[in-house]
Amino acid sequence: MKAWLKITITLGILCLVMIAFEPVQAQCSQCAAQVATNSKNGGNAANGLNKGIYLLLAAPYLAVGFVGFIWYKKFRRKNVNLDIQNDKLHLN
Repeated sequence: MKAWLKITITLGILCLVMIAFEPVQAQCSQCAAQVATNSKNGGNAANGLNKGIYLLLAAPYLAVGFVGFIWYKKFRRKNVNLDIQNDKLHLN
């Protein structure tokens, strides 16, 4: 498979994952109660808390992506010389 096709498929899947997400609901009971009270009173603390969760969730993925990129750059093969013989092989 060609490299541009792999990159296109990977980016397409990544875009679909980014579009189809559920709002984050995982909070401790004290945080959930505080945010619920704040949003009933017209505050916007829930938005900031959810953005903070997204930020904390993105950090490990960025770190793994960075390490993967460095690994790819370091260990990819460049200018590989394939010595293929032009003679026909006789298998019998």
